[in-house]
Amino acid sequence: MLLENRVAFVTGAASGIGAAGARALAREGAHVVVTDRDGPGAEAVAGGIRDAGGRAEALALDVTDDPALAAAIAGAARRHGRLDILHSHAGIQVEGRLEDVGVADMDASWALNVRSHFVAAQAALAPMRATGGGSVIVTSSNSGVQYDRGMIAYCTTKHAVLAMTRQMAADYAHENIRFNALCPGFIDTPFNRGFEIQMGGRDRLEAYVASAIPMGRFGTVDEIADAIVFLASHRSSFVTGHALVIDGGECI
Repeated sequence: MLLENRVAFVTGAASGIGAAGARALAREGAHVVVTDRDGPGAEAVAGGIRDAGGRAEALALDVTDDPALAAAIAGAARRHGRLDILHSHAGIQVEGRLEDVGVADMDASWALNVRSHFVAAQAALAPMRATGGGSVIVTSSNSGVQYDRGMIAYCTTKHAVLAMTRQMAADYAHENIRFNALCPGFIDTPFNRGFEIQMGGRDRLEAYVASAIPMGRFGTVDEIADAIVFLASHRSSFVTGHALVIDGGECI
């Protein structure tokens, strides 16, 4: 197994991409700390991993609570004696143009889509340094490499977190702590609700996917989970500062 005896900490892991990634990491041998603001949802994912023979624990966690997030990561590293993988995934999608988005919504977007990743990565540094390296995976979006009409808060923060991830990669590459950004396109999860609203309904979103994405379909959470395992494992040992875009060709 690619990740045997490794310890992984995942945020936003009660559903969608976060849950699929947690399951995939566990299948490859990692002990996964499954966290989400939805505590019962996190426990359901962790329980499913254990039922399948994997190793996992669950923790209710609001990543906008800076001290709680830092303490949770430090605590996981302390309990298990190491931290090898951080997938900082939790995020928010607020739709609207400049005149539609309030300052509070922009602040909420920044808190989840940028600040929480900063706090999580900062907390992961010491335990990763202690064992000679690690992999930090930060979820951005293909909206971080292109511009979506009517999505100023989302696109702004996704571009920002991509820049931050690359900066961290440059600063810590010499310590073998790798930082990469995961940039999914349209994956069929409830997270697309903001785009549904912005486009005028599910049927219009489906029509957009069929016409604007060269592959003509949504991606699946399992396709993204495979990329998470790649970035977490030694198979990407010479990869840092990379924006791994998985979007069926939408951004071409």
